[in-house]
Amino acid sequence: MYELAILARGGVLITVWALAAGWPPGRLAARLRRDGWQRICRGAWAVPGKETDWRVRETALQLLRPRRVCRHGTAARLHRIEVLAGPPPPADSRSSLPPEDVCLRRGLRTTTAARTAADLIRACGSREEAVVTADSALSRRVVEGVRRDPPVRYEELAAQLSVRRPGAPRARAWLRLADPAAGSPAETVARLRMADAGLFPESQPLLWTPAGRPLHPDFLFRAAGLAVEVEGCAYHGTPRAHERDVARFNALQSCPGIHRVLRFTAREVFTRPARMTATVRSALAELGAPP
Repeated sequence: MYELAILARGGVLITVWALAAGWPPGRLAARLRRDGWQRICRGAWAVPGKETDWRVRETALQLLRPRRVCRHGTAARLHRIEVLAGPPPPADSRSSLPPEDVCLRRGLRTTTAARTAADLIRACGSREEAVVTADSALSRRVVEGVRRDPPVRYEELAAQLSVRRPGAPRARAWLRLADPAAGSPAETVARLRMADAGLFPESQPLLWTPAGRPLHPDFLFRAAGLAVEVEGCAYHGTPRAHERDVARFNALQSCPGIHRVLRFTAREVFTRPARMTATVRSALAELGAPP
């Protein structure tokens, strides 16, 4: 009999592997309990001390069912495509997937980034959810502390949404609202809410500080010299991040043509969008420029 740790793959042991290696069922169960193996699901165990997060669970499920493919919310996490909080749409495990819609990502079989984003957008219940997903899939940004390139090209996503599937017509209309310049879900929602209020700033324009440093404010009303920044909580919660934000705020105010900078938290954007747009409109009026 092999030691159980040798039989494990990626820190996951499938019970049938141990049985096939000669472990009697009773002795196997006793050893798993004694050594502190963690039950992931029926027929799968994690090595002692291993954190059984969503990736470990999905690894176990795919080892148990090799044809299993990650979809929807799990696939989005693998591709680091951001979605608004909410229950993921149900995945139909009975439906077959074309081979070109399946890839290997971070060691797991999953739908491609284009298929993942398209599935999520079609299943979204609101414009905000859909455009947040599209913006994230099409943009270069930092997600979960990792700087990544755009997972999807616009043409790939449009091609996926051209296929006749439930929700596709509405999804194609939402895709036209996407902006690859968006840097976070909060920025996407802020842009949509401002557009609803008749406010149409530039997104992530290039500015230069007097010292020659490039800066990209989240939004700019160029005629008024009004910059708008949306502070996403995911990147601003440490002392170092706070210092960086203060320095950026001061540098932005020094850029030629900038007369005022407004800052809003992600919470304000999500919960008090009317107050945000009213503040922007008031600042534009004070600066004497149209939106």
